[in-house]
Amino acid sequence: MRAVIQRVSTASVSIGGAVKSAIGKGLMVLLGVGHDDGQADVDWLVKKIAGLRIFPDDVGVMNLSIADIGGDALVVSQFTLMASTKKGNRPSYIAAAGHEKAIPLYEAFCAALSSALGRPVATGEFGADMQVALVNDGPVTIVIDTKNKE
Repeated sequence: MRAVIQRVSTASVSIGGAVKSAIGKGLMVLLGVGHDDGQADVDWLVKKIAGLRIFPDDVGVMNLSIADIGGDALVVSQFTLMASTKKGNRPSYIAAAGHEKAIPLYEAFCAALSSALGRPVATGEFGADMQVALVNDGPVTIVIDTKNKE
């Protein structure tokens, strides 16, 4: 799994011109699911994201997690995160999981993150043409890949 995590002051996802989900202060998570991902990837990634200390404390040091601040989360599926640009100029998405595998893992990720945060997680709609709007706070953007744990 690959995730792009952005600390946001607001974020929303719209489908067909209508807002599906919107959050205030928290995390915008773009999630890509690979064909070789499984529940272990979900568990590791949720634990990592829920514990990321990227929100400022009283003195402005990034020392607090989303759970610490009671922040919101918006998770949007994005198969293009699995793109390979190794050859040519047209990205290959062969590493992205098909719907039959990706949807259950996306849903498991959202449910596990909701459980870890103790609050509902806002979502997009898997496979839909979505318009994502956000105000990146900081800016703070972190990329995590469960197959390349740095």
